[in-house]
Amino acid sequence: MDKIKFAIVLALVVAGIYGFYHYADEAFLFRVLGLLAIIAVAFGIAVTTQAGTNGVNFGRAAVVEMRKTVWPTKKETMQTTGIVIVMVIIMGLVLWLFDTILVSIIRWLTS
Repeated sequence: MDKIKFAIVLALVVAGIYGFYHYADEAFLFRVLGLLAIIAVAFGIAVTTQAGTNGVNFGRAAVVEMRKTVWPTKKETMQTTGIVIVMVIIMGLVLWLFDTILVSIIRWLTS
């Protein structure tokens, strides 16, 4: 039964895309609204399948986990950003120093 539902979903989406381009002389707003309506119906059918139900459950679990996330405060964010900037500058200076030393060695060897 799920295969039939997925075939219907695929047919609806293909028909919606075809209709969007076939009725190119109609107002863009109406074509977009029609396409969105067809996609909403296709989504509604897809959700009734086992894979669709699993996808919806996964999405709900992801939202629950996202709400559990502890976001840093502004102070923590600014401190971390400052540390990253300082480390980038330090690494840039170290790489510049290595480059200068290597260029000097190569210049000495080739002269």
